[in-house]
Amino acid sequence: MDWVPAISRWIHFLAGVMWIGLLYYFNFVNAAAAKAAAADGTGAGIAKHVLPRALFWFRWSALATWLAGAALLGSNFGAAFLLNKSHLAIGIGAWLGTIMLINVWGLIWPNQKKILGMVPATDEEKNKARRVAFLASRTNTMLSIPLLYFMAAGAHTALYFG
Repeated sequence: MDWVPAISRWIHFLAGVMWIGLLYYFNFVNAAAAKAAAADGTGAGIAKHVLPRALFWFRWSALATWLAGAALLGSNFGAAFLLNKSHLAIGIGAWLGTIMLINVWGLIWPNQKKILGMVPATDEEKNKARRVAFLASRTNTMLSIPLLYFMAAGAHTALYFG
């Protein structure tokens, strides 16, 4: 057994479960809970204790997933990202994961730091940050559906793509 692909596969799988799990938590559970907590004044604990920890695991699991996936592609990295026919399914999945990773580190995290008061921001900047983080997170949620399909299809190319 070649240990690098075996370890990379497990890291990719476990980190991916954490990343997508937290993505779904933020979009399907936390968004409504935070809104309700803000309405009744009990949201301080969520913003102070839960969100910073969850966002830590969210962003680092995203990076670990991407890096382990790149390691799994190995010498096929270029073929996947160039969408060569032989690596089309996994290449589409890899591109979707890359877009999602960029959203996490380039849009969601910088704006969440403003929202949570980790960096100084005016109320207007926080409101804009909320909208950008919301849209990037919802985009990632929508992209996760085809991402999961193409990642699975990549392992079964003949079954899905002939």
